[in-house]
Amino acid sequence: MKLKHFLLIGVLTLGSFINAQEVKKNAIEVTGVAEMEVEPDEITFSIGIKADNKNDLADNEKKLFETLKNAGVKNEDIKFKSMYQNLYSKTVKFTKNFQFKANAKSNISKIFEDLNQKWVSSLNISEVNNTKIADFRKTVKINALKAAKEKADYLLESMGKKTGSVIEIVEIEDYTSDMVMPVAYKGRMSNVQMEMADAPVDYSFDNIENIKLKYSIKTRYEIL
Repeated sequence: MKLKHFLLIGVLTLGSFINAQEVKKNAIEVTGVAEMEVEPDEITFSIGIKADNKNDLADNEKKLFETLKNAGVKNEDIKFKSMYQNLYSKTVKFTKNFQFKANAKSNISKIFEDLNQKWVSSLNISEVNNTKIADFRKTVKINALKAAKEKADYLLESMGKKTGSVIEIVEIEDYTSDMVMPVAYKGRMSNVQMEMADAPVDYSFDNIENIKLKYSIKTRYEIL
């Protein structure tokens, strides 16, 4: 019985190996690539404010919210991140950090101009995004899959063959640049307490680089 059992396993293993070899021999593997550029419609900023006592810090926070409101930023788009108290500092003892989102309707240039204040310690871009980026990612991946199928079709057609059923699909993320630094902001974003440039700088959404999406899909098809 044991001998028959081992022989049966051996036959099944050999059969599986032969089938695997046949699948590999009668299949084509191709990679489809698709790209897309998306215009940003939302920027997330990180901002720090400072003061030498709690009362001044509270006043500066009110100034911040009022300034952002005047520039078109909604209160719900302003988030508290952290607060720090330095007991050993002789000058600035309190700092508070926030994040806020500005959309295409916000006046970015006005935000920079109005926040160029002594009580603002830093202003940085933390993210550039498009609110429909998930939908765009899906579109690029579908286009990559279509490109792979098209490639398999014309390659096999040149050999007098046809593309059969799909055997395997593997998603490969080549590159996605959600974090895009606007050209006008480069080298000027670490602190708003810099000296103003001689010429005015355009901080609008029109001067922001597009978000670049690129995906590859590796597929394996049966050859008919």
